[in-house]
Amino acid sequence: MAIKKSELYSSLWESCNQLRSKGGMDASQYKDYVLTMLFVKYVSDKYANKTNSLIEIPQGATFEDLVTLKGKPDIGEQINKKILIPLFAANGLEGSMELVDFDDDDKLGSGNDKIELLSGLIAIFENPALNFKNNRAEDDDILGDAYEFLMRHFATESGKSKGQFYTPSEVSRIMAKIIDVHKADKPSFTVYDPTCGSGSLLLKVVDEAPKGLTIYGQEKDNATKGLAIMNMWLHGNPEANIQSKNTITSPQFKEQDKSLRRFDFVVANPPFSVKNWNSGISAMNDEYNRFRGYGIPPEKNGDYAFLLHIIASLKSTGKGAIILPHGVLFRGNAEAEIRKNIIERKYIKGIVGLPANLFYGTGIPACLIVIDKENTESRKGIFMIDASKGYIKDGNKNRLREQDIHKIVDVFNFQKETNKFARFVTFEEIEKNEYNLNIPRYIDTQETEDIQDLFAHLNGGIPNRDIAELQPFWEVYPNLQKALFKKYSDNYLQLTIDHSEIKETIFSHPEFKSYSELLEKTYDIWKNKIYASLTDIISETAPKKFINKLSESLLNDYKGKALVDNYTIYQHLLDYWNETMKDDVYMVVEDGWNAKVRRVIEKNAKGKEVDKGWTCDLIPKEFVINRYLTREQLAVQIKQAELELTQIEITEITEEYTADEGLLVDATNDSNKITKATATKLLKEIKKDPTEKETVVLLEKVLLLLEKETLLKKEIKVLEIKLDEQTLKKYYELTQADVKTLVVDDKWLTAIKARIQTEIDAISQRLTGRVKELAERYENTLDELNKSTQEQELKVAAHLQKMGLVWN
Repeated sequence: MAIKKSELYSSLWESCNQLRSKGGMDASQYKDYVLTMLFVKYVSDKYANKTNSLIEIPQGATFEDLVTLKGKPDIGEQINKKILIPLFAANGLEGSMELVDFDDDDKLGSGNDKIELLSGLIAIFENPALNFKNNRAEDDDILGDAYEFLMRHFATESGKSKGQFYTPSEVSRIMAKIIDVHKADKPSFTVYDPTCGSGSLLLKVVDEAPKGLTIYGQEKDNATKGLAIMNMWLHGNPEANIQSKNTITSPQFKEQDKSLRRFDFVVANPPFSVKNWNSGISAMNDEYNRFRGYGIPPEKNGDYAFLLHIIASLKSTGKGAIILPHGVLFRGNAEAEIRKNIIERKYIKGIVGLPANLFYGTGIPACLIVIDKENTESRKGIFMIDASKGYIKDGNKNRLREQDIHKIVDVFNFQKETNKFARFVTFEEIEKNEYNLNIPRYIDTQETEDIQDLFAHLNGGIPNRDIAELQPFWEVYPNLQKALFKKYSDNYLQLTIDHSEIKETIFSHPEFKSYSELLEKTYDIWKNKIYASLTDIISETAPKKFINKLSESLLNDYKGKALVDNYTIYQHLLDYWNETMKDDVYMVVEDGWNAKVRRVIEKNAKGKEVDKGWTCDLIPKEFVINRYLTREQLAVQIKQAELELTQIEITEITEEYTADEGLLVDATNDSNKITKATATKLLKEIKKDPTEKETVVLLEKVLLLLEKETLLKKEIKVLEIKLDEQTLKKYYELTQADVKTLVVDDKWLTAIKARIQTEIDAISQRLTGRVKELAERYENTLDELNKSTQEQELKVAAHLQKMGLVWN
């Protein structure tokens, strides 16, 4: 039976992290061991015992051979000699995979510590759910998601300056989608990353190319370079050319005449503001002419060195994107001169300002600079986007949402000017700003200030200006404004109804109802359009393509609908996909439309396995109960409601008669509760005392209530056991059609509609809230407030006079 992918990844990370904590190794180092193990597992499953495969797996160097090394005293040495060295040598990678030493006592410990650590690491990857034999790498099934999950977590744990091996996938996807990679219709098109890290950015670019690309990358750190090579193999690109050394001082990709090789696409996320970037070269006499005609970047800041290297590495029709700190857009002196020279050549097609704290090596805000050497003669300016406000918090970092990614890509690719978000800036305007590209100079993202109107406070009325700011609502509800307001004076309106009637007036207005029905119809159109896709999931269904079809359809159906943001609607669907639906689809792909149940076995504090009942991952119990066993469920609910009322009555008596030496204070235990034992004991002591008749009556009542509570609990337990048995029986009776109805209609579509409805409801809440706020703000004039104050003062003075006090 398929395991939930989210559970698999979380379990994988948790196991790895627990093992790491035992050894005390830094996360940035430990990742190399974990990812090497993932690599060996994958290539063994995928290519072992196969002829003419992309990767050769030598006899004795498979994951199964690795498993036989568990517990052996020389396990580390054997992993190196029997597994890794033969595997890399067989594929021409001797000397290229200086990644990890599995016999390193300094990192892994020695003796039994090392044996336990490595044996435990191997055991983690023996999980039957980690089976790559039938893995669809092209749809990023188990492998791609598991790798991405581990990389993100290792980057998060690695701390400042050690997480730069990984570019957040959200940013990588944006870069890949805005440099026209989708137009590369032959695998001979080339892509290059001069600071490739683990290679994740390169792979995201390749994903966008319909026929693939020829991959080149250079990475200064040898261990990270090995990680990149493995990453290429893991994702079906073993022919990728990944080199080491410093790109600025020793670029590895050159033509026969020693000039820099040029590529169709170049992407990079270089380390920010590198000091001494020119150590080892004479920038003035750079043999590759990267700085000629532009200028020399300052010695203490190498940002422009990487940008100029990219420009020099692009073909005359080449396109690229680089992540750099915001400072490159406005810093002065030598960098200002370089910036001016690049702008005058019209190489910069666009700039995207990103939120702060996205990247793992730094918290400072960054930007994407998009370079396009093609069509420079006709280019009239630079398209700028300020995307700094679109993100969510994710732990101690910020993260772009799917809606942010899609919006940035759409707006950039269609060059769509958007208020407070994006605009096309002419070179003439940039020149007037002395070639300063700081985005706030060109895009004002400040929210409109909510100004208090002094005249309205003094004389009453609501300013027309404030009502006019609600114009998007009045365009949809043109007559609603008249139903709410009338003219008060020049430039001021007055609410025509009481504050308490605002919500009802808006909700009951025909135009409001009509537009709500239109949005309801929009959802129904989308649902009917994609319903067959939901019910037709089969083993060949590619989950990524599946959700892309659903989400793009939803985005387009809500496009242009007033008052709602179609990107936000789109995000609701993708949030549900990531939280629930993705796991469900993978289960259906692997197991079919079957509601498989399983026992829930947990270990107690003593390590003993305890049966906690049963569950079904695809269809939780409540869906079967709600559809087939409502009468039985109602019987439980009636008894639970009766129990709740009984417990409330017990609580009320306890609170009333145990406080301040109350009648039942002696019937409480140390927790100040009345129990059957304490009540019985006190009753026995005072029953024959004629002065305690009232207490006796109360105690007898409490005992009856406690007895009723116990009886109800027993009855509920019996009913719950019976309902659970009936529910389990029903699961075995479900047909494939029943399962589809429960999953598609009751679970998926109900949840998606509810999420979208929250967005629709927010429309009325925004309008209602703002109208009420304005009405309350200007409800009382200054004269009315003064009069009210005087009246209150007279009342206070009268009370004081009655008390014999005179207030002067």
